Amino acid sequence: MTTDLLLNKVPEGTSAAEGSSAAEGSSYVLQAKAVGRDYQQGDSLLPVLRDTNVAVKAGEKLAVVGVSGSGKTTLLNLLGGLDDPTAGRVTVCGADWQGLGVSDRAKWRNQHVGFVYQFHHLLGEFSALENVALPCLIGGASVAEAQQRAEELLDKVGLGDRLKHKPAELSGGERQRVAIARALVTSPSIVLMDEPTGNLDPGTAGVILDLLLTLNQSLNISFVVVTHDPAIAARMDRQVNLIDGQLVELETAVV
Repeated sequence: MTTDLLLNKVPEGTSAAEGSSAAEGSSYVLQAKAVGRDYQQGDSLLPVLRDTNVAVKAGEKLAVVGVSGSGKTTLLNLLGGLDDPTAGRVTVCGADWQGLGVSDRAKWRNQHVGFVYQFHHLLGEFSALENVALPCLIGGASVAEAQQRAEELLDKVGLGDRLKHKPAELSGGERQRVAIARALVTSPSIVLMDEPTGNLDPGTAGVILDLLLTLNQSLNISFVVVTHDPAIAARMDRQVNLIDGQLVELETAVV
């Protein structure tokens, strides 16, 4: 499918770039205050998070570590507005997720939040260029602008010569590079990552991590990285450990 055909499938709509004046006056891109999350389990409630607090500044890199099942992915979903807390509130660039309707929440997320997962979740029938351009199109960018921004990001992640390749034609590391470019293409304020190198071999994981750190420095985008890998956590600015549903600050990492 050509880029033009893909673009014709995207409904026209207003851009999510309505300005970020709501964030002015705050030094934090993201804040979670007294956040709790319970799940119904039979006749009882299972508390996963309780009285959880975290704040992330512009350009800051935060690692979230913890044992399997501790609630790290649940926390990430709350921070990104994909789920709602049972208690407390989460704000991104001054906007409270729970204060936004479905449409406004989607627009705000498209403008301010990127996601990178352990598995790339690329659309198999689309090229690398089309996958990366899609968030821009959803946000209301023109065909030309979306394509230009996608090309620029793919070039930044070293895939300028693989624009027309589909995911099946790319290696695991290349697919994850496309996923990273897709997360960054709208110039979000923060990118949330769930084990972004967990599905890669150690050598490729190291290359991806170096790439992420370089992009963080050049673009000044905040990162929240959920990881089991102590080597990755150690290269972030801060580390927090999720223990018994609460975040505990660890010693500042030395890069």
